[in-house]
Amino acid sequence: MRWFGFGFNAFGQIYAHEKLFNGKSSDAVKEVKAISPIELAAHVDRRDSCMKIQIRASWSRRITLHWDDDCCVRVAGCGTDNESCSVSVEESRGCKDALISESYLTIAFPDRIESWHLQKEEKTPSWSMKIKPESPGPPLTLPLVPGGYIATKPPFYRTLSSHLKARSLALSVEHAMLLTASGAVYTWGMGSHGQLGHGGLTSEEEPRAVEALWGMPMSCVATGGWHSVCISDGGDLYVWGWNESGQLGLPSRGLRKAVQQQQHSPQTGAACQGTSTSPGEEPQEGEKHEEVFISIQAFPALLDITPACEVRTVSCGSRHTAAVTTTGDLYTWGWGDYGQLGHQTLISSDEPQCVEFFREQEMRVVDVVCGAWNTFVAVIKDEVV
Repeated sequence: MRWFGFGFNAFGQIYAHEKLFNGKSSDAVKEVKAISPIELAAHVDRRDSCMKIQIRASWSRRITLHWDDDCCVRVAGCGTDNESCSVSVEESRGCKDALISESYLTIAFPDRIESWHLQKEEKTPSWSMKIKPESPGPPLTLPLVPGGYIATKPPFYRTLSSHLKARSLALSVEHAMLLTASGAVYTWGMGSHGQLGHGGLTSEEEPRAVEALWGMPMSCVATGGWHSVCISDGGDLYVWGWNESGQLGLPSRGLRKAVQQQQHSPQTGAACQGTSTSPGEEPQEGEKHEEVFISIQAFPALLDITPACEVRTVSCGSRHTAAVTTTGDLYTWGWGDYGQLGHQTLISSDEPQCVEFFREQEMRVVDVVCGAWNTFVAVIKDEVV
């Protein structure tokens, strides 16, 4: 399995560079924005292609988990070098999972949880907690831990009712989404952009079931900066929350106005031709045409991806979304100013579009992980029968 990254690279999260900025050279722009998918060669041992590798990402950092007989964590980003972090590989050895945020690296071991402050040179973790062995059943993955979950900032440990029977948990900066063993979805936290899916803009202090999805079992949940996404057992995609940058895949007035302004700009007009997000031609006299734009979608909405396909997994950045289909294709939409959509442009889109790069390279996408402004994709060789 091989991993590729594209989008925001100012801290070397995708590939390392010697200097963050090089005067006013165009090379600095290339280092900040990885427009084309780039293979993450660092820390990947090509002699062991069977080693399971997983990526986690924040705004300025990316960690690589090597899941073999003795799992360890390696950090990229943090600064201008590729391994600037207070936690060494040896200190993480033997872990079973890890999470990264802007301030903390949280590592799960079989008997404890540790959170290390990334901006302080400390020889011991800032916080730790002993945990009991998990009960029989599927193993929990971070941020879930026995009896609760680990937050991105203190207090780290938060309890969850055992009645929820949590299966997975997605955390954004301001809200959370929980998937239960039965496929029900619960949300809580800030709701100012409709990201909780309850039909309003109010916040919730405790987990509350998303009633619009009741009776439709879900298999995967993901949270962005101010939007939420989930996948049904049948492979349907549901979206809700803020759509200012088209991150829901629904028509965005702000996004289309911005694209229209770019097209009419003398400097950028030629470069922006061909974008699928540009408004249609102006209606002729006597024609009536009024498109419905969505700024906030406070209830879950079914999102159709054309051509019709089933979605296998999904991930959200701050203002973009990426989904992998059961056929191994990657679709992205939303904000694209750093190339995080993978279409080898800086164009945003409020319509899901297939990332042709992997098709052209005869690669099958099997997983996707979004950082705030970038995207990481796992692929295997597409075997043609």
